[in-house]
Amino acid sequence: MKHTAMVPKGFIRYQVLESLSEKPMSGSEIINEIESRTNGRWKPSPGSVYPLLAWLQDNGHVKELPMDQGGMKRYQLTDTGKTLLEEQRKIMEEQREKIAKYREEFRPHGRGRSCGPPFLGPPFMVPPWMAPPTETTAKVRASVRQLMAALFELVSNAEEQHSKQAIDEAVKLLNNAAEKLEEINRGLRGKKDE
Repeated sequence: MKHTAMVPKGFIRYQVLESLSEKPMSGSEIINEIESRTNGRWKPSPGSVYPLLAWLQDNGHVKELPMDQGGMKRYQLTDTGKTLLEEQRKIMEEQREKIAKYREEFRPHGRGRSCGPPFLGPPFMVPPWMAPPTETTAKVRASVRQLMAALFELVSNAEEQHSKQAIDEAVKLLNNAAEKLEEINRGLRGKKDE
């Protein structure tokens, strides 16, 4: 998950605040800390961390400490930053609860198998991630990654700059794609029954 478009809105801010809650850090130390916290799955870019640090500083959530002997600029949480971190923790906990509830809905349904493993989310994600790697599954994975990146970016953009027309277009496109996938599934079910 190294591409920022795949990162849910607010995740970077939460990770930066969590990192600074432990000790004062420089921007590069924060980047390395987040990469470590995510077990190497995601390393935020300097272009996402440094502007966020500037925003946090402008809004009184962090303060810049005097440069050390190595000339490194470090940041420290302020009291308002600690309050913001507590708010972010609550939001993250709510998100975890929603995900847990969603996963529970996709546990076995009486057919002797699950609609999808709980760690993968919705059932449409199962085949690309669980199937043995082949040229076909690699294409499916690439398509799903591209779709998910576009959806995350759309959600982020829609929250920042609400556009009814853009949302209506996106909903229409998603509905058309769902109908087409259902049509493909009906065809595959028909072949299986033959």
